[in-house]
Amino acid sequence: MAKTATKKPASESGEKTARKPNAAFMKPLQPSKELGEVVGSDPLPRSEVVSKIWEYIKKNNLQNPENKREILSDDKLEPVFGKKKVTMFEMNKLLAAHLK
Repeated sequence: MAKTATKKPASESGEKTARKPNAAFMKPLQPSKELGEVVGSDPLPRSEVVSKIWEYIKKNNLQNPENKREILSDDKLEPVFGKKKVTMFEMNKLLAAHLK
């Protein structure tokens, strides 16, 4: 008796399938006036906003040297974050309030 081969789904057979970009992350959003001071006033995708914030943080040496997970706000970031010190984990939540 001959066995017929059945095709397994890509996830079971170990084949890689191309991931589709999530349209919600790629949609350009308008930054608030405060956030615009740091990333520019043009609409940007959320991922690009986060990248520009990290560029700004590193360029201005705003990571806490004792705890790299903490970001120390300067005069431009404090209106965005609302406090002097935030963790990188709260940063995305705080940025969401400044994107429409």
